[in-house]
Amino acid sequence: MVIGILQFELLIHDAESLKDKRRVVRSVKDRLHREHQVSVAEVAAQESASLAILGLALVGTDGKHVAQTLDRIVEKIRAVHDAELGQTRREILHGQTLFTGAGAGADAADCLDVVTREMLARLEGDEA
Repeated sequence: MVIGILQFELLIHDAESLKDKRRVVRSVKDRLHREHQVSVAEVAAQESASLAILGLALVGTDGKHVAQTLDRIVEKIRAVHDAELGQTRREILHGQTLFTGAGAGADAADCLDVVTREMLARLEGDEA
């Protein structure tokens, strides 16, 4: 499993109010989600009318594809007419998949059954 994380600033020069800012931020978030199936959220500077700090996450199986997608996203953000791209920070994390520890012959349903049993056991332990 590969997780791509992009944090970026949007400098919104013509925003006179938080309502103006929210319009620009919503437009960018909706476009990126629709075109790239990524999760996007405003993560800081919510009370500033001229600055938005957003975080974006993308999950995939191929690190090269995730990196290329993040590069395309940055280029799209640079082309936004209502805002200027400020600082950016990009991370690509490589993690283990959920099903690797279940054995070579196990399928996804078997692994989910194991996870479900573990969760139920923990719940029963908390109630005792």
